[in-house]
Amino acid sequence: MSKLWQKKTDSDPCVEHYTVGADRDMDIYLARVDVLGSLAHTRMLESVGLMSREDLDAVQRGLKEIYHRIEAGDFVIAEGVEDVHSQVEFMLTEMVGEAGKKIHSGRSRNDQVLVDLKLFLRTEIRETVMAAKRLFDKLQELSERYKDVLMPGYTHLQIAMPSSFGLWFGAYAESLIDDLEMMLAAYKVTDKNPLGSAAGYGSSFPLDRTMTTRLLGFDTLNYNVVYAQMGRGKCERIVAQALASIAATLSRLAFDNCLFLSQNFSFISYPANLTTGSSIMPHKKNPDVWEIMRGKCNLIQALPQQIVSLTTNLPLGYNRDLQLLKEVLFPAIGSLRESIDMAIFMLSHIEVKRGIVDDPKYDYMFSVEVVNNQVLSGVPFREAYRSVGIDIEEGRFNPSRTINHTHEGAIGNLCTDKIAEQMDKLLSEFHFERALEAEQSLVSSDK
Repeated sequence: MSKLWQKKTDSDPCVEHYTVGADRDMDIYLARVDVLGSLAHTRMLESVGLMSREDLDAVQRGLKEIYHRIEAGDFVIAEGVEDVHSQVEFMLTEMVGEAGKKIHSGRSRNDQVLVDLKLFLRTEIRETVMAAKRLFDKLQELSERYKDVLMPGYTHLQIAMPSSFGLWFGAYAESLIDDLEMMLAAYKVTDKNPLGSAAGYGSSFPLDRTMTTRLLGFDTLNYNVVYAQMGRGKCERIVAQALASIAATLSRLAFDNCLFLSQNFSFISYPANLTTGSSIMPHKKNPDVWEIMRGKCNLIQALPQQIVSLTTNLPLGYNRDLQLLKEVLFPAIGSLRESIDMAIFMLSHIEVKRGIVDDPKYDYMFSVEVVNNQVLSGVPFREAYRSVGIDIEEGRFNPSRTINHTHEGAIGNLCTDKIAEQMDKLLSEFHFERALEAEQSLVSSDK
């Protein structure tokens, strides 16, 4: 196996195979951002006198060519090459000669993978937030469209009070705001530059870490070089907790869809081609999409604990255990976004049943309305409650299906516009544009 840092003694092949594991496959995720890190690092090296202008020009030209190959899908980590960092450096050296061997000055694989992870997670957070916003918009649209269509509300899975499809859809929209609050916290942790921390104890080279922070579009630095390395695992855990929060919302939405689609409820339906059949029962229309989504999202909710289990009580400094974080985190991010997109697709075809609450079995759902109407006419609440309760017990209850819920967030006043304002305000705090502009500047041909 080719190593840029190879010494005299080779590791046993079984050791190599076991320790590398799936890392080469996971490193493909990091290829694009690994080049971005090197583009910024080498510009900094030239600025502090550790690389000539001629070498910088050659290296920058070669790195940009590799970047565009990666973007075009024309990049692989060759058999026998240990990781993405080695592959990029091998390719660069083949393209530009000796200058390519200078790009590792002032950094370790430790801070190289740290900055790769930060850049990768920063991009993935942006894509996940945008996907969640699309789901939010769909839920808001449905909330407005069906705001006047009543449905039963439940507590303890018992019929409780009137609800509406507007409330149901809108509840999940607003839930996503709180989920993205957690994602904002994760983004802020991710948006700090660890490059220059080297193996975790800094470097004797006069590195300009503020320059690489600016070039890579980070908000600030991880200043303490030891803490920069301690952030490995912690950053992934915080991102995983935010992913798990979105997954929890999506899992609950999926369960509601499974429940409401069942014949016992029959509140909603989907076109036959979006459900699946049974191998033995010809009448079945199974909600397999929502069931698979529920399962995937429940697995994602376990992700933070996996990361905690992997990183608990590790000693200070880098430990090889951390390599395994990529294997659980990277696929989970893709799984969540796939589930978000599928939820949007399914909801775009949902059919809502009208007139559900006209069924006499929902009569008692309006008991609170009758109690409140008596209170509004001057009857003390406890007397009204007792009177309606006796009518129900003795079979005299006569429901009033007139709903007059007008306070903020109630059936008749969903405050959809206010919820949208909250989402817009939250999204403005991510400052995705700074990172995008920095990355585009690094790969621009005129730089």
